[in-house]
Amino acid sequence: MDEIRFTPIGIIHSPFKEARGTPIQPTASRGIAGTIEIKPQYADGLKDVEGFSHIILLFHCHCANGSLLQVKPYLDDTPRGVFATRAPSRPNPIGLSIVRLTRVENTTLYIEEVDILDGTPLLDIKPYVPQFDDHQVDKIGWLSEKVADLHITKADNRFQ
Repeated sequence: MDEIRFTPIGIIHSPFKEARGTPIQPTASRGIAGTIEIKPQYADGLKDVEGFSHIILLFHCHCANGSLLQVKPYLDDTPRGVFATRAPSRPNPIGLSIVRLTRVENTTLYIEEVDILDGTPLLDIKPYVPQFDDHQVDKIGWLSEKVADLHITKADNRFQ
């Protein structure tokens, strides 16, 4: 299989018009609100989603500039393998964020803890279920010495 194509199911809206200054993870964006506009043909897929407080968003990092196999991530100045980071410049620029769902009105989802650029194409939504998704981990690699800086580190334009 050489090519896979995805069709966006909607658009994510946020206060972030450019990467510079955007929080680099949802846990660093408490209180930041946004919306998701789902295309009308996917409206039936929203049935029962309002029963979840958090949802997983899979999206296309449409502003990423090319694919790099080694990157300097936001929390570090050392080049790292892209698969050991969450950098957007990847062979398949797919992003993942877990956000708080505050309400649903027709095909508009109201969300908080947004770390996504305005106008980002949404590929999929999945419910966040702690019993499925919350894992105790033994190690977090190079990030073990960097995670304390998460709440003070903002994106710059290094991947655009």
